[in-house]
Amino acid sequence: MSRNVFTKTLWDARRSLLGWSVGTTLVALMYASFFPSMSGGAMADALKNLPDALKEGFHLDDLGSAAGYLGANTFGIVVPLLVLFYGASTGARAVAGDEESGQLDLLLAHPLSRTSLVLQRFGALVAGSTGIAVLVFVGLVAIRGAAELGSVSVTNLAAQCLNLALLGILFGALALCAGSVVGRRGLVFATTAAVGVLTYAANSFGAQLGLGWTRNVSPFHYYLGGSPLKNGFQWGDAGILAAASLVLVGIGLWAFNRRDINT
Repeated sequence: MSRNVFTKTLWDARRSLLGWSVGTTLVALMYASFFPSMSGGAMADALKNLPDALKEGFHLDDLGSAAGYLGANTFGIVVPLLVLFYGASTGARAVAGDEESGQLDLLLAHPLSRTSLVLQRFGALVAGSTGIAVLVFVGLVAIRGAAELGSVSVTNLAAQCLNLALLGILFGALALCAGSVVGRRGLVFATTAAVGVLTYAANSFGAQLGLGWTRNVSPFHYYLGGSPLKNGFQWGDAGILAAASLVLVGIGLWAFNRRDINT
């Protein structure tokens, strides 16, 4: 087996990565293309009658603007959850997948350290998540005029897509960390996905339940809370997402290098 785990991981996952990239981009384009019909008329009137708590939780209070619409729909629910699940599934495979299948001992029999394995697998996850975000960005720029999204600058779209990539990387790092500790792929994926859904709910509805502090520990707050589609790059938020990912990978490395592997 090649010592270059990074390129081999990307090559082995090329079909699934293509599926995630194309599928996520098509979902993003579909939601974005609905903006002209959602920004006015009967649909807008119907949304005005929704409870304030629901509009606040799902960011439905500014659907009349392109930035508000994209933040609530395209980048608000489905697309980030798809990227979350990509990160969770890829991170769960990074270590726990090989360990559970019994292939990890064969891989480490080559001149490859555990640290190098984890870092190269994480690098492949970063490349995959970035690739998905770049394809979403290119697709949205391509339909920007036709979908009447011109008020959102290309720079602001890039800022939001950067945070999208970092969100996938963060949850991938969480899954990689958990997999390095327990070595059970199914458990790791389920736990990471559950954490993702719970932190999404904490960001959206925590304040309404008297738990406003939970927003500050939710990755979704740093992903969308600074409104990159309106305000451009939020380097502080992006830095927090990146730093949290590195911390999780570091914890995973520490645990993986100190435990017996189930082979």
